[in-house]
Amino acid sequence: VSDGYPGSYAKGERLTIPDGDASDIKVFHAGTTLRGGELVTSGGRVLCVTALGASVAEAQERAYSAVAQVDWPGGRYRRDIGYRAVNREHGD
Repeated sequence: VSDGYPGSYAKGERLTIPDGDASDIKVFHAGTTLRGGELVTSGGRVLCVTALGASVAEAQERAYSAVAQVDWPGGRYRRDIGYRAVNREHGD
């Protein structure tokens, strides 16, 4: 999400998503647009990064690794996505 979301946030911030060939990692765009050939933000909820893995924990780790590669200083993300499923998987 954009820094400041769900309150006021900047639009038009440049972001870069690395090119990858991993077919099991997907980036869904929600609040992005192309301006002058560059990818920029246009909303509060900007991206959704997902990944597959042999386990929920592996999928979570791969998704967060992909998020860390997005170059967007004004971007923020939750660090608790999949927490309950990972804990159930580990018997917690």
